[in-house]
Amino acid sequence: MKKIHFDNMRSWVWISVLILSLVFILAGTFELIQFENPKLNNRISAFGFLLQVIFYGRMFLHKNYVQWNKLGTVIRINSWKGKSLSFNQIKKTELNEKELIITKKNNSKITFNLNEIAESDIQKLNEIIVKNTIANTV
Repeated sequence: MKKIHFDNMRSWVWISVLILSLVFILAGTFELIQFENPKLNNRISAFGFLLQVIFYGRMFLHKNYVQWNKLGTVIRINSWKGKSLSFNQIKKTELNEKELIITKKNNSKITFNLNEIAESDIQKLNEIIVKNTIANTV
């Protein structure tokens, strides 16, 4: 069975990596610190961009990936394209026989085929969606 990689965007580690990358980019671009070697500022800026690539490239390292925060989620299961969903637009979710059907408030349906996905990950995905959808309706 394949696993889903779950990524909560409120992780302080990744937020600090993003802030640190912005500091490196700004410090390297505007040459806030004068070094004897002028290429050092370019390297500092390049390191900041490398951190950005790592931050935003995490999604493409895993075939089955779910990223969420309090506003919405990006679900990418068995494909290279992810579906972006806002929790306040979800009307209901149905989980039946390895298929997750999400109905939006405009009655459009999004279906995810969950064949070959571990049962524990299917339950966790459903819990994340239900918990955050209920939190937005209260």
